[in-house]
Amino acid sequence: QLVESGGGLVQAGGSLRLSCAASGRTFSIRTMGWFRQGPGKEREFVAAITWSGDDTKYAYSVKGRFTISRDNAKNTTDLQMNSLKPEDTAVYYCAADGGTYTRITDDRRAYKHWGQGTQVTVSP
Repeated sequence: QLVESGGGLVQAGGSLRLSCAASGRTFSIRTMGWFRQGPGKEREFVAAITWSGDDTKYAYSVKGRFTISRDNAKNTTDLQMNSLKPEDTAVYYCAADGGTYTRITDDRRAYKHWGQGTQVTVSP
């Protein structure tokens, strides 16, 4: 089970920190990712981190502004979002790779476990 928290309303230029709490499965040995789905848009990749935390990947649109991290002792994966823009408005989803000890990927099809999402709204 994956549960996201930390969403909310923020002005452009502001920051938010999303957190994903995992339980019930071997998430500490899975690549974890964040995806988002804006109004009328398809779900898109935002960021991912390997099970060990030694590799990360970001969508071009968030590179330099967002940082993904994880704490395997706490079974949490966070997404620090800075310099937020109105176009970052979306429902943000935490996801876990279907396999264990896998390479990092931005392919949505590889992620088999999903949270319910948390809304992030960035006002102009």
